[in-house]
Amino acid sequence: MNLQQIIDKLQLTPLTDPKDFASIVPTGGYTSDLLSCVMTGAKSQNLWITLQAHINIVAVAALLDLSAVIITEGAMPDEKTIAKANQEEIILLSTPGPTYSVIGNLWDMGIKAG
Repeated sequence: MNLQQIIDKLQLTPLTDPKDFASIVPTGGYTSDLLSCVMTGAKSQNLWITLQAHINIVAVAALLDLSAVIITEGAMPDEKTIAKANQEEIILLSTPGPTYSVIGNLWDMGIKAG
């Protein structure tokens, strides 16, 4: 399943510059709100699901070469974070939905752990 299909099915809102989302195929997913856990547990090209919305998520996503970061529960990054994500070519997506539901939906769509 490609990122455009995921965006459409979960009704995610892209926060960063548009890309060819259909060409991005996540390898799995990882969920944590602790950056240190993400740094040791997430794998390259995973989706990261978190309610964190501060600038440090961009650094972690860039370090790990993640497919995208899905920010849940209506948390919104500030303009500086979005600008940094665009600079680093990190995709930030948003949803008002609860983290638990987003993960369950992704699992049902075939996006499994790592």
